[in-house]
Amino acid sequence: MKKLTAVCALALALTMALAPAAYAAEWADPAQVCYPSSVTQSEDGTEIRKFYDLSPEDDPTGIPRSDFEQDGYHYTLVDLLKQELPEHESRQHTETVTLESKNKDMASVLALLPQEKAFVTDDGLAGTLTLRLDTVQVEIAGYGNSTRQVSATRTYPNLAGQDTQYIPKTIQDGGRTLTLQDVSWQTDNTGSLDGYALGDRYTAVATYTGSATSSYVKGYTVTADYTGTVSRIALNKTRYVAIFEGTPLQPAEPVDDGLEATDPAPAASFNWPLLLVPLGLIAAAGGGIGIALFLKRRSELAEGGDEDA
Repeated sequence: MKKLTAVCALALALTMALAPAAYAAEWADPAQVCYPSSVTQSEDGTEIRKFYDLSPEDDPTGIPRSDFEQDGYHYTLVDLLKQELPEHESRQHTETVTLESKNKDMASVLALLPQEKAFVTDDGLAGTLTLRLDTVQVEIAGYGNSTRQVSATRTYPNLAGQDTQYIPKTIQDGGRTLTLQDVSWQTDNTGSLDGYALGDRYTAVATYTGSATSSYVKGYTVTADYTGTVSRIALNKTRYVAIFEGTPLQPAEPVDDGLEATDPAPAASFNWPLLLVPLGLIAAAGGGIGIALFLKRRSELAEGGDEDA
């Protein structure tokens, strides 16, 4: 009986030792996911290329390979290319700059534009670009309006009396309508009445005022191109290009039988290795128990043989 107990304990210990290792292998962490450094798409949307620049420490198995849907297309990985990046990469680059200026004369504009400027492209190439004078353009950015007061004077001589009824209340001056603002009177002729000098003719000096509106340029927009060579040195990286082909997503076909269409439930994905782990443990435990029973039976037969002797 003691031997049977010992064997059962050994089988149980073996089962408990194997279980953590089996489940650890099943639920091991996947490779670290890699993210693309840039993505391009064909004009018709049927191909997407994802570029991964990986260092020696990066694991390319982390590059996503699963299908995905985007912009009405279903994309499937068709190829994964490996490219060794060159030690030195360079190309010509043109960058257009836009800025505002208060003046349009070239001296003021060039004062805003440095002859050279450092530049770094989106994909990491750097260099010094030079201003192209033949590309400098100046355009009006917009207009504003201003209003000012204007005035004009009119003289009306030989009037019979100092009465404003003889004076126009408005006048036209330079295409603008001005309104009578003030009148001053001058005596033109003097007569005598009972020894007193009296004026019998007058001159009116009328002042008219109004407003004038004019437009002005608010500012100017300056554009210019800078060109030059940009380059970079690859730092021991490998480029992977994941090529996905896209097919248009087809709309669901309508159901003509008048019954509401129901999609069958998707088949459950069964993890067979996960099922085999406990089955193996049960088999191991059963084997241990079987061995224990065999040893017990042999011990009993041996004890019976001794009693017969």
